Amino acid sequence: MSKNQPVDPRVRLAISRWPEDAPRGTVTSFCVEHGISRKTFYVLRARLREEGPAAVLEPKSRRPSSSPTRIGEDVKDQAVAVRAALEASGLDHGPISVFDRMGAMGLESPSVAALARIFRERGVARADPKKKPRSAYRRFVYPAPNACWQLDATGYVLIDGRSCTIFQLQDDHSRLAVASLVAPAETTQAALDVFLKGVARYGVPQRLLTDNGAAMNPTRRGWPSPLVTHATGLGVQAITGKPFKPTTQGKNERFHQTLFRWLDQQPLAETISQLQAMVDNFDIIYNQQRRHQGLPGRITPQQAWDATPVAEAPKPPAAPIDVLLPAPLDEVLHPGEEPQALDYTAWGDPFDKEAGQRVLRTGSNGSIVLRRITFYLSKRRAGEHVRVIWDATGLVVIDVHGEVLIKHPWPPAGTTYVGNGKPRGRPRKTPRPE
Repeated sequence: MSKNQPVDPRVRLAISRWPEDAPRGTVTSFCVEHGISRKTFYVLRARLREEGPAAVLEPKSRRPSSSPTRIGEDVKDQAVAVRAALEASGLDHGPISVFDRMGAMGLESPSVAALARIFRERGVARADPKKKPRSAYRRFVYPAPNACWQLDATGYVLIDGRSCTIFQLQDDHSRLAVASLVAPAETTQAALDVFLKGVARYGVPQRLLTDNGAAMNPTRRGWPSPLVTHATGLGVQAITGKPFKPTTQGKNERFHQTLFRWLDQQPLAETISQLQAMVDNFDIIYNQQRRHQGLPGRITPQQAWDATPVAEAPKPPAAPIDVLLPAPLDEVLHPGEEPQALDYTAWGDPFDKEAGQRVLRTGSNGSIVLRRITFYLSKRRAGEHVRVIWDATGLVVIDVHGEVLIKHPWPPAGTTYVGNGKPRGRPRKTPRPE
């Protein structure tokens, strides 16, 4: 019989009925026959004399009399309360975040695995079986602060339905929120402003990673932007990710998620200035209070910034870089002057060139004509001056403030009209019922 295997109930019954005047040697024979030790036999006989026959027939519990490592209900309640407080404030509230917050509060904190088990028992954990394991990702981090900054923009809607854009500038090494800016739209000027804001606070970075948007870094399309021109003049290497590969800016994309989760728990902003104040408050929490799970030791971004010497600022180029920028409209058109009609008969279609740019005036219905294809913008844009920039892959239309109005690839041959993707007719004042 195995050491941990319980004694058969029939054997227990026989021991409870064992006669007191049994012949000598019968105990040994009985134990050998039924596979138990003499010690077990006499332990059960002693229990019979002390507690009675019923105590012999049922095995006693093997549960220890004490469990020093058992988590008390009060500690479990504290852990669930801390998780609820983090969730209500819009911050990360997983087991790791709760563990760090309880330690910062001076509370007794179970292990991360124990917290995950507690949350599952209490029914507050969010099951996410489709989530990719962290071990499947390959991370790349620059070796020092200011070695590379990441800049990206994301849209947001104010309480009155107006849309705006939030620019977030982040240090790649420390994940520090370098600067944030709320702008009415994703414009070249706003992208430059948030970069200048970050430089004034933390110095000049060695590299600036952005997407290929017209407001950020459109060099892959054949023209620069004010942001690229200014950064290059400071010696900064302006780099971009591959088109349609947002994982290159994965740190900034994750940064957006953390911001939106926090904003969802705050009162809705009525104006851009209110939203800017909220984003500035979030940056303080993100940099100095929220431990970052992507950093070694789960320290804060500010601690990661302070732990490593800042990378040396780049040296500006010896000679100014001659970059051809689109001329402002007030330089292209004099006061009272209208754009000249394009002479297709004498020179052919000027848009037949592989790449170029031109200032046009939209028609009465808010459309423009390029390569004998009508591109519809919006009737509200009727009579406005816009800048058209095109290359072999497509075209971009920008207004006088630098806001991108439309971006289109060249349509198939034979196409004569390209809409703006919105349904025709007057916009509905009330939402359509589901």
